[in-house]
Amino acid sequence: MTPFELLEPRTLREAAALLDADTARPVAGGTAVMLMMKMGVLRPARLVSLRAVEQRYSGIAAGPDGGLRFGALATLSALERSNAVKSHAPVITRTLKTLSNVRVRNVATVGGHLAHADPHLDLPPVLIALGASVTIVNPAGERTLPLDQLYVGYLETTLAHNELIAEVTVPAPAGRRAAYLKCTTRSADDWPALGVAVVLEMDSATLDDARIVVRDARIVISAATDTPTRLAKAETVLRGARVDDATPARAGDAAATEAGVFGDSHGSAVYKKELVRVYVARAIRAALADGAVTK
Repeated sequence: MTPFELLEPRTLREAAALLDADTARPVAGGTAVMLMMKMGVLRPARLVSLRAVEQRYSGIAAGPDGGLRFGALATLSALERSNAVKSHAPVITRTLKTLSNVRVRNVATVGGHLAHADPHLDLPPVLIALGASVTIVNPAGERTLPLDQLYVGYLETTLAHNELIAEVTVPAPAGRRAAYLKCTTRSADDWPALGVAVVLEMDSATLDDARIVVRDARIVISAATDTPTRLAKAETVLRGARVDDATPARAGDAAATEAGVFGDSHGSAVYKKELVRVYVARAIRAALADGAVTK
């Protein structure tokens, strides 16, 4: 590991101002940054620690409108244990239980997890499906954008070198049902070959009817694509549809047709295309069952 300067600012905006060169990198939990430095992939001349910035960026709370707000410095374990998250977006709680391992979750932060932009990560597709947005701080102020606009490629985001994720906002549930399923070729907490997040907004007028109607749908896949990717054709199959036993399969077929996937050590492109077909249908069934995982 090459020598580096370590700075510890007291505010997030001050930290952003210190990221004034391509050789400066922020570090919070350090689960990705330190690993890449040890491997020699990353050689920053300056590390800007975020450990001493404002505590509000570690907070997790439900808003008066029923939505969720959590700071970028909240650890993944804190998010997993949060009663507010469990109450307002239980799909996040379920997802975190098999996200890497507890040692990583105890130190990895939400902001670092999202900014790393590895397509195999579990939270980005879930939060995108939930309609989450991120607030980003820079030396001059801040900006907010939908989370799906953060990602542009493999390990690439729209963040400028002097910008930091400050907060994540998840809108109120509004009668949604959600699920996240992933296919791993080894242990349950391994990198997935495919991740599928499904969020369904149900027509409340039909909830007590045998013919439940999906008012809106968001389907996001990851791990098989360079960035978390919404599947518009599969969403169209569900949007306005009356749910029956064949509906998830039709959406799965549409998803497999439109998804542009790549092969890697976790499976070939042909294999992953079939995974998309099967797992999109499974995730829809799981969401319809209030997120209970079905096989």
